[in-house]
Amino acid sequence: MTSTAALDQPPFESIGEQIRRWAREQGDHAALVCDGTVYSYAEFDAMIDRCASALQRDGVKPEDVVAICANASPWYAAVFLGALRAGAAVAPLSPASHPDSLAGMIDNAGARVLLLDEPVQRALDGAAKAPAVRRVRLDAQTGNAAFTSLDAWLAPRGQAPRDVRIEPQWAFNIIYSSGTTGMPKGIVQSHAMRFAYALRSVSRGYGPEAVTLISTPLYSNTTLVSFFPTFALGGTVVLMPRFETKRYLELAQQHRATHTMLVPVQYQRLLAEPEFDRYDLSSFISKSCTSAPFNAALKADVVRRWPGSLTEFYGMTEGGASCELCADEFPAKLHTVGKPMPGHEMRLIDAAGEELPPGSIGEIVGRSPTMMTGYYRQPEKTAEAEWHDRDGQRFIRTGDIGRFDEDGFLVLMDRKKDMIISGGFNIYPSDLEQVLLGHPAVMEAAVVGVSSQRWGETPVAFVTLREGSGDGATSDAIAAWANERLGKMQRLAEVVVVEALPRSAIGKVLKRELRDTFGTSAH
Repeated sequence: MTSTAALDQPPFESIGEQIRRWAREQGDHAALVCDGTVYSYAEFDAMIDRCASALQRDGVKPEDVVAICANASPWYAAVFLGALRAGAAVAPLSPASHPDSLAGMIDNAGARVLLLDEPVQRALDGAAKAPAVRRVRLDAQTGNAAFTSLDAWLAPRGQAPRDVRIEPQWAFNIIYSSGTTGMPKGIVQSHAMRFAYALRSVSRGYGPEAVTLISTPLYSNTTLVSFFPTFALGGTVVLMPRFETKRYLELAQQHRATHTMLVPVQYQRLLAEPEFDRYDLSSFISKSCTSAPFNAALKADVVRRWPGSLTEFYGMTEGGASCELCADEFPAKLHTVGKPMPGHEMRLIDAAGEELPPGSIGEIVGRSPTMMTGYYRQPEKTAEAEWHDRDGQRFIRTGDIGRFDEDGFLVLMDRKKDMIISGGFNIYPSDLEQVLLGHPAVMEAAVVGVSSQRWGETPVAFVTLREGSGDGATSDAIAAWANERLGKMQRLAEVVVVEALPRSAIGKVLKRELRDTFGTSAH
């Protein structure tokens, strides 16, 4: 499935050049707001210069790597952009990573400098092999032998860095995958790829009048696809270091937010906030969602209760092809993730890598102008992630199973690795989860495959319950209710009621943890 609409491409301009230009043209305009402090474009540009100058003083050269692992803050943003202005690539790392995994990512990136905060420093000190890299603490005013404080590290006020001509093909950032199947892989994205993202955002209303409310971590590509276009196009970022429903709504109303990117569980929690409908959200132009399955009923509720358009994006940090669903325009397609975006091409392949005809179910592969360069220093893993058609064109494998409906909308079935093979029959957990979500007492549902002596694998469900569900909402009762509505080979071996589903920082359900919690086998 291909979208052939073309995008006009103006000459490449780096994000550092774009912010510099806005500092000249609208120096007093708010660039960043955080915890009540407003940073104008002139002020923010000067902060970025101090960071870029400090990195150059420390010997960081174009195409070197700078790592950042800390909670979101204005200086985090300035360091990220300062490294880019100096020509370096940035590896933004999750503070929630296991210390050994974190040390491994820093080592893999070959980071010249690590910007961190106190919790991350403590974690690294507990790693089996702490990386030998200069540490700069973003949250410290004084340093010691183990680290340098931010104030001591920054270049003097007013100091400008040496000019660096950024090449479009240079690495912009290295985003490390979650590592649910082993050591995280560093996904390299180029300046050209980020520039294309920014251009694409013009059509969704980004520009100098945009106010983007950011509440997801700055190490996540989910965040960065709205964070950088806001600056590139002269808008204002309102940065929330930690997501809280009431605080989010207060900030949205106070700053007249126009744009936001949230993951599904955030939409769910916001709409469940008892005072949600009391807040004035009429300023919103565009709301987006990505990173995890977005329930059709929840999409419909967002469209009904929250002003502004709602767009769901389906894609991977690795790039390839992406789909978009304008939920308010296609109310009959909320069970899908939309159509391929302009200039994006998707195909379906079977287990042997052969392309499938229309109407088939298969693994989704895609190609577009926004594709990763590859996995950093892992050419074998890069090759595994690629698929080439008979003409030699390069596609990125998603690992997702899906099909296109009669109108060209993509229906996701499940992750290839999450598909359950029970008695030789393919079971898609998402099908079972949708049935469970139809139970009046079920708030959330996640289905995993566990080992079975009889079937090889069998499905087990984990659910959370709505408040006031009553004593009748037991595991056995929910399982019986669901199995009445499922096919014979889909029936659940067990339902487990939990207080909360384990999630990553960007809202993805950690199914491996659920499998580990359940144990080794079921009947």
